[in-house]
Amino acid sequence: MKAKPFLVSVLWAIVIVTAVACRERVVPPTPYTIEVPFGFPTRLNIPDDNPMTVEGVALGELLFNDPHLCGYRGSEPDSLMSCATCHRRSCNYDMGADNPRFPDGVARGRTTGKATLHNVMPLTNLVFNNEGYFWNGSVCNQNPNAEARTIEDIVRMAIMADDEMCSTPERTLAAIRADSRYPEYFKKAFGSEEITMERIEKAIAQYVRSRVSGNAKFDRYLRGEEQLTPEELRGYILFTTEEGADCFHCHGSDGSPLFTTNLFYNNGLDDFFVDDHDRSSFTGDPMDRGAYRAPSLRNVAASAPYMHDGRYRTLDEVLMFYNEGVRPSPYISPLMHKANEGGAHLTPSDIAALKAFLMTLTDEKYLEN
Repeated sequence: MKAKPFLVSVLWAIVIVTAVACRERVVPPTPYTIEVPFGFPTRLNIPDDNPMTVEGVALGELLFNDPHLCGYRGSEPDSLMSCATCHRRSCNYDMGADNPRFPDGVARGRTTGKATLHNVMPLTNLVFNNEGYFWNGSVCNQNPNAEARTIEDIVRMAIMADDEMCSTPERTLAAIRADSRYPEYFKKAFGSEEITMERIEKAIAQYVRSRVSGNAKFDRYLRGEEQLTPEELRGYILFTTEEGADCFHCHGSDGSPLFTTNLFYNNGLDDFFVDDHDRSSFTGDPMDRGAYRAPSLRNVAASAPYMHDGRYRTLDEVLMFYNEGVRPSPYISPLMHKANEGGAHLTPSDIAALKAFLMTLTDEKYLEN
């Protein structure tokens, strides 16, 4: 009879331990698989310490669009800024020529009004980019600064830069921690409710890597699902021949439908150079003066403004530059075969055909979803 209290105590101990164990059991996040579109490269730029998960991407999307990421929880629109303020989905995650926050087409710091060093770049298909980030490619594995190598690092830079969100880690953490939605999101993505800057950076980077566009009309043409019109097909031929528009060297010379090599070229925008943040500022090579990344032409019709300084607001202006406005210099890329002639000098009908082809690179569902 005396053993019963002991047995009851043991049973209660087992019940309590089991309950605690069940309560603290962590459900591992679900692996997120990048669906590589037809013809795309299969080498993905995903760091080992930040594998893609469904829950991580979901958290990253919430943070990407949260205007309180800037570390301020007021209601005044001009005092708030999210990643999506400058990277709008409908604009191919570019700024857009009609951005209501920046009507002059220049992105500026949240509170300083300071212009960004360069024009905003699209965030589409970055998971396939293994050549570095930014217009000058300075955020890359070769950067001696270990905190300027990955998309995760770019997230932190954007939050803290005085020409972007103008926040601090302390302010951003306080603002995000004040939102009751987030603890459960962080627990699902990272195993606990703890909110840290490292986790914020990783989640947003996962979301950015998930932004894959590969279902435009041209993709459906490659898959044999749809035909190009005669004008679009003529534009494609002009795009891919030196005798035509000669676009393909910088925008897909490897045959990849990414429509960029992700490399850096002086394309003849200027014959003098005043930018201290061009490619040469990172490489130290004087022949890289005036050189910048060749951006992908995926969704190019939605990616205004154009060029590293946003000087062109429309695609028509870009086409006219390459047709008759190229300026030769000692630093111009040798791939600009028609530089000494000032451009390609296509006929108006050729320009129309080339533009018609470029419009086939628009992935409507991607921009609208």
